[in-house]
Amino acid sequence: MQVEDYDVVVVGGGHAGVEAAAAAARNGVETILLTDDYSALGKMSCNPAVGGLSKGQIVLEIDALGGLMGAATEKTGIQFKMLNKSKGAAVQSPRAQCDRKLYQRCIQQKVENIDHLSVSEDRVIDLFVKNDTITGVKTVSGVEYRADSVVLATGTFLNGKIFIGLQNYPGGRRGEPASSRLAERLKEFGFKTARLKTGTPPRLDGRTVDLNRLREQSGDVPPPFFSYYRQSQRRNQRPCWLTETNPRTHDIIRSGLDRSPLYGTEEIEGHGVRYCPSIEDKIVRFPDRDSHNIFLEPEGLQTKEIYANGMPTSLPVDVQVDLIRSIDGLEEAFITRWGYAIEYDYIQPTQLHATLETQDIDGLFLAGQINGTTGYEEAAGQGLVAGVNAAARSKGEEDFVLQRTEAYIGVLIDDLVTKGTNEPYRMFTSRAEHRLQLRYDNAHYRLLPRAAARGLVSRETIKAFEREQAQRDERADQLDKKRVSPGSEAEKKLSKAINEQLDLDEGKALSELLKRPEVDVQKLQEAGLIELDLNQRVLEHLGVEIKYEGYIKRQQRQVQKQRRLEEKKIPTGFSYDKLSELSNESIEKLSRVRPDTVGQAERIPGIKPTDVQIIMAHLKGSGS
Repeated sequence: MQVEDYDVVVVGGGHAGVEAAAAAARNGVETILLTDDYSALGKMSCNPAVGGLSKGQIVLEIDALGGLMGAATEKTGIQFKMLNKSKGAAVQSPRAQCDRKLYQRCIQQKVENIDHLSVSEDRVIDLFVKNDTITGVKTVSGVEYRADSVVLATGTFLNGKIFIGLQNYPGGRRGEPASSRLAERLKEFGFKTARLKTGTPPRLDGRTVDLNRLREQSGDVPPPFFSYYRQSQRRNQRPCWLTETNPRTHDIIRSGLDRSPLYGTEEIEGHGVRYCPSIEDKIVRFPDRDSHNIFLEPEGLQTKEIYANGMPTSLPVDVQVDLIRSIDGLEEAFITRWGYAIEYDYIQPTQLHATLETQDIDGLFLAGQINGTTGYEEAAGQGLVAGVNAAARSKGEEDFVLQRTEAYIGVLIDDLVTKGTNEPYRMFTSRAEHRLQLRYDNAHYRLLPRAAARGLVSRETIKAFEREQAQRDERADQLDKKRVSPGSEAEKKLSKAINEQLDLDEGKALSELLKRPEVDVQKLQEAGLIELDLNQRVLEHLGVEIKYEGYIKRQQRQVQKQRRLEEKKIPTGFSYDKLSELSNESIEKLSRVRPDTVGQAERIPGIKPTDVQIIMAHLKGSGS
């Protein structure tokens, strides 16, 4: 057997895998990424888009931590939009339509240029474990890769099965084999697994779509950003188009349900994505709806292929043809790729620590859809955290844990390891109780110092960040000092900009005026009170910080209170059944999740405040 030695082995070349491998290598440890298909690194298996509600924040957090996704999006995006612009800053999120092939090529080029990182095309079939500690992996080629840490980022490949109507076959993605042997080995090691399901819609030949009959959807000008320090020149943005299903479409779908693996044959057992259901799910679950939106999104600059967002399906191909051609503008549409569903194994994530290391096998980390999540962004965020911790274990450094009070990635991981999931987990702003502090505009202020402490970002990036901090302080001082007097020309210009009379009874600083709902940075610029050549991103960030200052301070007090519980560690192997004051139900839940901190214990569903007090009292009494 050929034996190779590395510090970290990463299994899987999807969004979780490439971020894990890149993060580990940036920590200076020798890392190898093993993937079934070298050319598919960073492949966008489903829609060619990055970001969205709360997902955009995750991408900015990944970028602040030195990850790849934000910079690749900047370079390959073909349409950029800010979602929820009419709502508050806490729930606004950027989204970008990308060129699928360019994005994949960009990720591959970045991976190939990272020091301490090697990539090999090989399939992992076994794990080597000794004394409950990972020691390496074995591949189908017969190679043993020894390592201190292993990250499994297998996506939908664990016992993956593809469904199109009555047809089904093993596969991790269409045209790629499933990973069955590794799935069985994980079960043999005692991991609790279950099945989940996701799907993808048909792709269409854009030359056969009548775009003139569809509603055009344009990008934002100026476009929102996805990377703070690696922004590239933006191309001319490409439009998307909107159409919708109709009663005839719904009748066609109903006529094919008897041959649906979801409803007819009921061969699919796993739970699907609640917030991104298949088109047949929509018709069954919402029978009173006459239509559902379908967004037609270009796959890239050099292709005519279009992604039919809004209609993932596993219906038979003849039904897919009929339903597509029943839609306005798609009467002559040619399907280039059939929609399909995929069912796969995942590991119940309550078996993990907040570092994403498994509780029962030291040195084994899991990231991405193997943990029950859905979405490129959720996968990439987990991959980065797993990669940093895998490297930290190899180097003997302390754990890297993102709290739910400091990052959406922290909310994501805490939800998974504390509550688990029985359906594909998707991030939403509503899941974050401190979302006013977790905005897209302040991700680098929150996380870049932590990235710098771990060596995840370059010295040049750190210097740029320090310059921006100094610039922010200077701009804040200017906003505090510059005043608008009653009856002044400045008051008249600002009144015109906001389309209402200010009626000042005394002079007001610009920072005070920014706290009014009708005043923002753009209005101050329109009135000529702020120079137009100043750093727009810094100004907008300051505008939000000033406008919501009172609410932000209130959340900061809540965060400080929560931090005390997060800092109180629960020793490994802590025996809850010795606490006679706890109910049997509480003992069962605490023993199953095995929380790392008192804060995590408090968030386990069903755990009462009195349970937390009992644990705290015991830890204090034992000197822990």
